[in-house]
Amino acid sequence: MATVIDFSSALGQRAAQRLNSERIIWLTTTDSQGAPQPRPVWFFWDGDTALIYSAADVHKLHHIARSSHVALHFDSDGLGGDIVVFMADAVVDADAPAADQFSAYVEKYTSGMKRIGMNPRQFAAAYPVAIRLFLRSLRGHF
Repeated sequence: MATVIDFSSALGQRAAQRLNSERIIWLTTTDSQGAPQPRPVWFFWDGDTALIYSAADVHKLHHIARSSHVALHFDSDGLGGDIVVFMADAVVDADAPAADQFSAYVEKYTSGMKRIGMNPRQFAAAYPVAIRLFLRSLRGHF
């Protein structure tokens, strides 16, 4: 599986910029009734896939096990502009490093970890499940 977004368009370039600079993205899964379940998550974009870390045995993991199809989006500019929405496939990635062993992730989120009273080791223990996101499509506008 691979990400298949065309990042050469104006929207694609803006999406890539936000993937590289934003700290929060909204992940939407669907529950057993088909209802959307959005939640803000920390993520790391490596240029091909996004990686998030999750606590074990939480609803989003059950949702992903049932259906790997998810949506991701960034907050807008507050006025209805700068809309970036992805459709993606999510898979639990047992081969991903633990969060505290992923130096770029630790660098990006050290201040956030401190804000919630954790160091990288504590964060990795609390959020041991890595979820890899493969982006399938993009929509939005400036």
